[in-house]
Amino acid sequence: MKRDSFLEQIGWLGAALGLALLLTVLVALPAGAPPFETIYVLFKGGLSSISKIGRVFSVWVPLTLCAVGLLLPFTARLWNIGVEGQVIMGAIFCTAALRPYDEGGMMQIAIAIGAGMLGGALWALLAGLLRVFGRVHEIFSGLGLNFVALGVTLWLIFGPWKRAGVASMSGTQPIDISLWLPKIGKLSVSWIGLALTITAIIAVYFLLHRTKWGLKLRAVGENPKAATLFALGPRRRLLQAFMICGACAGLAGATQVLGVYHRLLPAISSNYGYTALLVGMMASYRLGLVPFICLFFAILNVGSIQLPLQMGLDSSLSGVIQGVMVLSVFIIQGVRMWVREREEVD
Repeated sequence: MKRDSFLEQIGWLGAALGLALLLTVLVALPAGAPPFETIYVLFKGGLSSISKIGRVFSVWVPLTLCAVGLLLPFTARLWNIGVEGQVIMGAIFCTAALRPYDEGGMMQIAIAIGAGMLGGALWALLAGLLRVFGRVHEIFSGLGLNFVALGVTLWLIFGPWKRAGVASMSGTQPIDISLWLPKIGKLSVSWIGLALTITAIIAVYFLLHRTKWGLKLRAVGENPKAATLFALGPRRRLLQAFMICGACAGLAGATQVLGVYHRLLPAISSNYGYTALLVGMMASYRLGLVPFICLFFAILNVGSIQLPLQMGLDSSLSGVIQGVMVLSVFIIQGVRMWVREREEVD
């Protein structure tokens, strides 16, 4: 199948954006929202000041970590739906590592980050074991483990880790300020979080495109039976892909605890795991597009706060617009594949 030229790719991208705009108009009008003004308010709400840009990048960090990690199981043709639970478990392990310390420094922060990555990796390994040895589809096991992780969080917040005299959805006791990730000036984003995210992007690129491990993982995804015949160790590589993805998700959970909320909350994941799945599909599993699509979603996430303030609309409309844009890309991709097939037949 021939590849599209650069101009053809630009054309298809323009078609996707045009369809997204049309569908946004159709979605916004029944809600009584001027579509162009709504989009303007969303982007202005995320980019109109330095502090808001800082909040955008504080969303970008965990979302990108999850999306980049998902590329590994995606390469093996696996759907790690359990990434949401892996974020939660990373936050739990991170909080557990901090509980012995009333205050601390970089050593304690490093221990907490490592614990978060371990928690996410172990939770992902469980999903991988169910898939590889139990033959439980990763979608079903992942969804089940997500609910279990949320249940464990609620049990800890209202049980063993509840605040003295308080047991509420406000979460556990806040960690000491000495255990917070250091910020960039007065911005809400941490330079450590940004550095870890960029490192994760480079590491995943290296693994997938510059190592024999990545080549063999792609072979496993393309043809597991052939991979078994050629002794490529498909089971081992699938489990490794799950664990590395889980480690990235656990790191995202740790940054939520250390850099954003400074405690364990029931909604600590902020649904970044599920959003990252959309990012991966929208990017067609291409690493180079993932950080930019995550930035786009982060802007919408932060800008949505302005919808009820400036236009009297529910902030959930931002999520609808995100879904519309993802749907537009899928529709155009389907049309693109149909056109290619027709050209090859002709």
